[in-house]
Amino acid sequence: MDEAKKMALIAVEALEEKKAEEISVLNISHISTLGDYFIIANGVNRNQIQAMADNVEEALGRAGYEPKHIEGYRTANWILLDFKDVIIHVFGKQDRDFYDLEHIWKDGIPVTKEDLM
Repeated sequence: MDEAKKMALIAVEALEEKKAEEISVLNISHISTLGDYFIIANGVNRNQIQAMADNVEEALGRAGYEPKHIEGYRTANWILLDFKDVIIHVFGKQDRDFYDLEHIWKDGIPVTKEDLM
């Protein structure tokens, strides 16, 4: 399994542990140099959104991956966790609907959790 796939799977499982809603994974490797995967999920309130981000950072850290950059944690409307090849976006529902990353990155290939295994 390649590293980016492994990272994406770890991130998805960490989001699931914190009851993330509408987890979406897009393979963007063929259309962008930003990374290989975008993972997009949302939570219902600030505490859950922060817990989801914390769990992703902790799970990837235990696997030996350190974030390149994290932003938006304090306000928790949109937390971005940049792990180089895998970029995780954790939103509140309204912000996710407003920014609509799935539409902006519609040329990305949807990936299921099973595809990552």
